[in-house]
Amino acid sequence: MAELDEVIPTIDLKEIPDKILNQKIREASERWGCFRVINHGVSLSLMCEMKKTVRELHELPLEVKMLNTDVLLGGGYKPRSDLNPLYESFGVFDMASPQVVNTFCDQLEASANQREIILKYGKSIDGLARDLARRLGESYQIAETDFFKEWPSQLRMNKYHFKPETIVLQGDENVGGLEAMDTSSRTFFPINTLLNTLTINLGDTATHRVQCKEATVRISISSFLLGPMDRGIEPPSEFVDAEHPRLYKPVTDEELRKIRLSPNLRTFITI
Repeated sequence: MAELDEVIPTIDLKEIPDKILNQKIREASERWGCFRVINHGVSLSLMCEMKKTVRELHELPLEVKMLNTDVLLGGGYKPRSDLNPLYESFGVFDMASPQVVNTFCDQLEASANQREIILKYGKSIDGLARDLARRLGESYQIAETDFFKEWPSQLRMNKYHFKPETIVLQGDENVGGLEAMDTSSRTFFPINTLLNTLTINLGDTATHRVQCKEATVRISISSFLLGPMDRGIEPPSEFVDAEHPRLYKPVTDEELRKIRLSPNLRTFITI
């Protein structure tokens, strides 16, 4: 499987001209819906400090963590449950906002250092996500490449309590298990997260899975550049013409979440 792993692109964000870099991001996005990046601007020390902070938060007593339940939309603590006994997580709805991060940390009586790490990490990842989105837009010659500037970035800090027979949806770089499907062959290939490397996943574009490789506790840190909160999501005008008409009505972030959660809404209303 090591040779197959090389199929998943790893893109150096500093070593090639912008035009070539943008094209590489586009090609990886279209083929896989995911890729890895190096020289991404998020320091290794910050990544390590963030993982340490996440472990510390998950080690807090349950009664303290429960004080953070549903602090803000998409945020707060989600404990293990009968339906999902292997998973617990913290969420920060807008991880680049000092106000939102401080509200989250207040509920956990987080230290000044933990607050600083979470906010610094959130701003760094948010900046990287927006830069990649801008580059992808430029590769398609979209005129307005900052259309996502008001979109929030959500942070999720996950802890999995795995058993040997478990198949799950997330993993981390210490254990592995993340796999993506090649759309041409319909074959899954591994994505082994390497030191100081970040994995980029374009939401529903990438068919992916994570399989449990060993029984252990795993910590993973995921961030999401969400859609607009105040209007529908639809293709840019550059993608629409007489030969390529719009097929679906604009969908809001709230409607999209309902589609994802309800088996009765898997197909949306066409125009």
